[in-house]
Parts: sequence; structure tokens; C-alpha cells
Amino acid sequence: MRILIVGGTSGIGLALARHYHGAGHAVTVCGRDLARLPADAGVQAVALDVTDRTAVAEAMAGFGAAGLDLLIVAAGFYFNHRRHPLDEATTLRMLQTNVGGLAQLFELAAATMLPRKAGHLVAISSVAGLLQDHPGASLYAATKRSVLSLCDSYRTALAPFGIAVTAIVPGYVDTAKLRALNGGDARHRPFIVSEAEAVTQIVRAIAGRRARCVFPWQMRWLVAALNRLPPTLLRWRR
Repeated sequence: MRILIVGGTSGIGLALARHYHGAGHAVTVCGRDLARLPADAGVQAVALDVTDRTAVAEAMAGFGAAGLDLLIVAAGFYFNHRRHPLDEATTLRMLQTNVGGLAQLFELAAATMLPRKAGHLVAISSVAGLLQDHPGASLYAATKRSVLSLCDSYRTALAPFGIAVTAIVPGYVDTAKLRALNGGDARHRPFIVSEAEAVTQIVRAIAGRRARCVFPWQMRWLVAALNRLPPTLLRWRR
């Protein structure tokens, strides 16, 4: 397969790139800062800001007539608004990256896949996107709900043309970024899974062309329980 992983220079995106490259696929990763990509990654890399439509279009065009088989969008921006107030620039960046960037990546990738009537679009969301809205809910959670909605819309639109759309909805994954956000150790996070386990779950969902993959199962049930509580009791949530 010809695979493009946006946000593939670190974290889950990089772990997926290593997996698919090791399985013999042609993998290209994109990221804002290619200096983050390890020298031994062994994949083709392209500098890309997902908010730059011209750059995204050029990245898609680079696949030429051979086309793109699989797009995985792992790029995302998180900001803890409970510890630091959101300013205009941070708000705009989160919207442009988590929602606008994904929308134009899906749009342009779909345009390359439709003539061939084949392909697969994948977006990595978060269990935060499954949480019901409530007073004081985070902008991050709202953007991740938008990711799920966008996946649903594209899945409906593209299914008649043989193109699959999968939404990946992980709980806490023990990545370097999560550890950095938690003072170097994220083991206290509920039901945290390793990067290796996350890759296993994601690869399996993609191979099965599943509509949505929520993991771990304990987090799915926790979110379901939280969503049964009155919204006024949920102000403490992230």
C-alpha cells in the first residue's frame, strides 16, 4: 500500500509508520517539525502544516497517478484550558489543526481516491469526543466530537465508491507527549495502554475497515457511565 501518515513524526503516528514500513508498505510521514523524526525511522518524510491548504494539496499530488491507498491523520493539538486560559491564538490553532486541517486533508485525499474507487481514510480522535457536552466542557473535547462527526459524514458519502472511513477513538496511550503533560509519568491515568497495544488495535481496525474503534474497552464503559450523569455534575472533567 501507499500510505500517508500526517502527524507521523512522533507518538502514535510514528509507531504506525514503523509498523507499516516494517510490513513492506511505502510509507510517507508528514509533520510540522521533521527534526522530531528519528534518524532510523526509515520512511520518507515531508514537512507539512495541516492548516496550509496549498501544502496539503501538493502532498496529495505527490502520489501522482498511482494514487493514495491509506491516509492516517494523527496530527492534533491539545491544550489544557483548566490550567491555562485559552487565548485567541491558541483557540484558532486548535480549531485549524483538529477540525479545519482534518477536513481539508479528507477532502483532498478523497479527490485522489474517488477516480480509482478505492482507498481508506483514517482519523485519530479521542474518547474525549464521546463525552456529552456540558457547562465548562473543553474546546479540545468539542473538536474531537467534530472529528467523529466528520468521519461519519465522509463514511456515508464515500461508501458507495468503495472508500472506507475509520475513526480511531483511543483512551490514554503511554506516549512521550502524554508523559510530558503529566510530569514525566502518566501511569496514574485510568486504563492507560502502551503504544504497542494502541498500534495493534489501530492496525486491526484498519484491516477490518471498521467504522469506529474505541479502546480500551474499560474506557468505553467509563465514558458511557459518565454520560448518564447530569451535565451539572461533570464540570470537573477534563
